[in-house]
Amino acid sequence: MKRATGKVVLLGAGPGDLELLTLKAVRQLQAAEVLLLDELVNPDIVSLAPQAQVVRVGKRGGCKSTPQDFIQRLMRRYAVQGRRVVRVKGGEVLLFGRAGEEIRYLQQHGIEVEVVNGISAALAAAASLNVSLTHRQHCRGVTLVTAHAQDHSEPDWQALAATGTTLAIYMGMSRIASLNQALLQYLPASTPVAVVQWASTPQEQRLLSTLATLEADALAAGMGSPAIILVGEAMAEASLPQLPMAAAVPSCA
Repeated sequence: MKRATGKVVLLGAGPGDLELLTLKAVRQLQAAEVLLLDELVNPDIVSLAPQAQVVRVGKRGGCKSTPQDFIQRLMRRYAVQGRRVVRVKGGEVLLFGRAGEEIRYLQQHGIEVEVVNGISAALAAAASLNVSLTHRQHCRGVTLVTAHAQDHSEPDWQALAATGTTLAIYMGMSRIASLNQALLQYLPASTPVAVVQWASTPQEQRLLSTLATLEADALAAGMGSPAIILVGEAMAEASLPQLPMAAAVPSCA
């Protein structure tokens, strides 16, 4: 007897610390029959889905990546087989990933989709720094922006600087020189900046700086991707609590 078409759950795994998963996320993992696992997801997450087939579909800047079209066809293939598919994404599903494309593709093929939110890296980074992204004495809000556009263009830094918000910049380390110089055109050199790499994980590194020395400080600290760059006066309130000893950083192997 043919099984009914399954469903696909797009699940946010958060920045790395499995204790930041929601209860809903854990329930979905426990019920999963197929896990499609992103590159930056904590690999230990598979322990929460003991009965699932694990398929690694990693994407990471500068490394060999699984084509997006192939991932979407995989989701469809397993769902048509009647299996419960959980597409596990790092951070928050609906921020700077391919969720929009995946939702549209699955809906066009008549496949049920459910989204389970996760903690975004910017929030985990702020928590690690004990700082509010929307400190009312310093800013009007927070703006989440990616420095890595599909067409490789730069964000409108002038417009972003004019918002009076904390800028949470994703995927900016590979072009930190250009974004640093661009922001210096529209914000004071004394503007506080924080950088958090591998937020919430044992590999986490943190840096407090200003726009005047951001690029040089990040280079001297050996910081790279994945990292969040937080720019704005609210970062003047940030602190650097003691970190646990760092483990080895995963490679592209």
